Order: sequence, then structure tokens, then C-alpha cells
Amino acid sequence: MTLGISTSWNAALHTDSNKIIQEVKDLGFEEVELSFNFTSSMVETVRKLVEKNQIKVVSLHNFCPIPDGLKREEALPDFFSLASPDETTRQKAVSFTQKTIDTAASLNAHAVVLHCGRVDIPSRTGELIALYAQGLKNSLSFSRIRGEITAERSRNAKPYFESSLKSLDTLNSYARVKNILLGIETRFYYREIPSLDEIGIILETFEGSQIHYWHDTGHAQLMENLGFCARDEYINRYGGSMIGVHAHNIIGCRDHQAPVNGEFDFKRMAPYINNETIAIIEAHQPASGDELRKSKEYLERLWYEKNTGA
Repeated sequence: MTLGISTSWNAALHTDSNKIIQEVKDLGFEEVELSFNFTSSMVETVRKLVEKNQIKVVSLHNFCPIPDGLKREEALPDFFSLASPDETTRQKAVSFTQKTIDTAASLNAHAVVLHCGRVDIPSRTGELIALYAQGLKNSLSFSRIRGEITAERSRNAKPYFESSLKSLDTLNSYARVKNILLGIETRFYYREIPSLDEIGIILETFEGSQIHYWHDTGHAQLMENLGFCARDEYINRYGGSMIGVHAHNIIGCRDHQAPVNGEFDFKRMAPYINNETIAIIEAHQPASGDELRKSKEYLERLWYEKNTGA
């Protein structure tokens, strides 16, 4: 595989998939991940491009296409939670994820990237981000709030995590039939599933299955910056189970920067990248086309030349 790019960079700017794909092709990318803001008709346009060998789709981000009845601006990956204790909501999340798996198979993609739901407690990660931005990471307030967040999540997580495992069990069986891998992604908000330890439980529970780890460089670095884990703990623990990576940089707590802009050293990832890894640049606006071209050159030199002995 070659280095690909997520359409999260430009999909929101267009309703015509031809324009979305052409823009990333103009940057030199031949492989893409379809983001979660594609309608069914937009996916169908991409399918025609795939059939003509004009683009290769290697992965999809759940939900893709957008669930029925939702507007594009509503269609976030966690709109329906795979961890919901409400069975109706959980079943909707499973059903629309199965549709994403179907779509991935029809596009000859390899994997679907999953958010596994959330613990329904107040999302207080933003409070820590605000203090971090003020240079107060080492303050008593920061430590107190982080302690409160971890304690509240610990008290409430069990039923949500059990629901998530139930959903993953169904999806794993479905994905096996479709020959699609499922990537469990590092999360940004601490209340989301999975936490650092929960990734290990998921991988152990589904060992030898379609379910693997999907590393997100920006999210993992945020967890480090906020003190929820040690340096490189996510990748050190789970790099051996990793099938894919979302590569984006971070400045403070502002992630989804172009890889050439920010504080993260991508050399840290090099030992875990090989020619089978699904590596996707996941920069968002306002990253420029020039920044993405430079990022592509930078990461290809860093991650792939060492695999060819160059």
C-alpha cells in the first residue's frame, strides 16, 4: 500500500464526489479513506471512479454512507452509539455500521475505522484542554479535574463498555463474512470508548478476529499531553495489533494539523509502519494543498524508504 489521505480534508466543501477525489489526486494521492460525510449518492459516484481504476479506496470511516434521515452536518461517527444501553439506539448503530461494511466490500476496501461509542457522562475533556492552553497543566486545578474525570468514567463505564463489546461481537461476525477488517481507533475525548486499557480488553476478547487496533497520532498525543497516559503508551502497547494509522499533527491540543505542522515527531511511528499498514493522512481544513504535498513526501521518506532499504 501507499500513503493515502482521508477525504475529511475536503469532503465538507463539496457535494460532488468527482471534485473531492480530483482534488486529492491533484496532490499526488492514489489511495483514499472515505470519511463519514458521504451520502449514498456520493458513494455511488466514488464507486464508478473505483470501477474505472481512477482511485483506490482502502478504508472507510464509520458511518459511510450517512445514516438514513440525517443531514450531512449531523452525521458524526457517534450519532448512534455502539455502546448505548438503549437497545434501539445500539441496534441502529450496528445496522448502519453493517451498511458501512457492505459499502467497504463493494468498493474493494480493506478496512472500516470504528468509534466504539461513549460513556454517557459529561464530556469534561474540554476543561483540561482550556487549562492546558493557559499553561496550567501542572496546576492543582488541572490535577483535580483530571482525577474527577477518571473517577466518574470508572464508576459509570461498565454497562456502556459491555454494550460496546456486544456490538463488536455482532460486527466482527458480519465483517468476517465480508472479508473486511475493523480498526478500533484511539479516541479524543476521555469519556469515549475505548480507553487505553479497554483497547487491550477488546483485542484480547477478539484475538484472531477481524478486529484490530487503529492508531491515531493526534488523539494519542492529546492523551499524553493531558496526562492520561505515558509517552507512546498507546503505540507501545498495541502497535503489534495495528492495521492502520491516522497521521495528523498537533499543536498543544489542536489536532488534525498537516503532518509537517506541529509538535509530534513522526519518527516515533516508523518502527510500527510497514508496507501492509493502511497509512492515512487525516488533516482537516485549513491545511493547504501545499502542506499536504510536503506531508506526503515527508512521511513517505520517513516510513517507507526504511522498508525498502533506501
